[in-house]
Amino acid sequence: MNTQTTQTVRDTVLKTAEALIYQNGIHATGMDLLVRTSGVARKTIYRYFSTKDEIAAQALHARDIRWMAWFRAEVDKAETPAERILNLFTALKGWFTSEGFCGCAFINTAGEVGDPDDPIRLIAKEHKQKVFEYALELCKDYGAANPDALAKQLLILMDGAITVARVMGDHSSADTARDIAQNLLNT
Repeated sequence: MNTQTTQTVRDTVLKTAEALIYQNGIHATGMDLLVRTSGVARKTIYRYFSTKDEIAAQALHARDIRWMAWFRAEVDKAETPAERILNLFTALKGWFTSEGFCGCAFINTAGEVGDPDDPIRLIAKEHKQKVFEYALELCKDYGAANPDALAKQLLILMDGAITVARVMGDHSSADTARDIAQNLLNT
């Protein structure tokens, strides 16, 4: 099998797994469903991945990279440091109203895994750390008196807005979180 075919098969499996996990969760995404949906034979899948958990971890890692690139690009469209902080929530609202929004893949999957040392939980933690670090970067650019504290507050606002949007179907949670963030910037 040539390298391009190998990469194509891996990409197909990972993209399919990511979509299924995002829509249904890890536990509801069994190998039978992955085989049926991807069109890749079980034996071929196991040639590239040793376990379903490995597939899930690699799919979530790829989502992390892609989601962070999208999020940064959206937020960085704003011109001033304060506008970029507020744009965190504008970007989230756009995501909330997009087709297929199912909440945060990392919050969702972390909730399915009890072991804090499980690779899935560690990937979720790494993702949230990256979101925090990006918020911290924005807070430093803004010149916040305590950028670390403000970044923690923004992370909680973002995750809260995401959760309310998913659980309650309330896309305006991003607007509410943006208003709270504006109040934090005004103090």
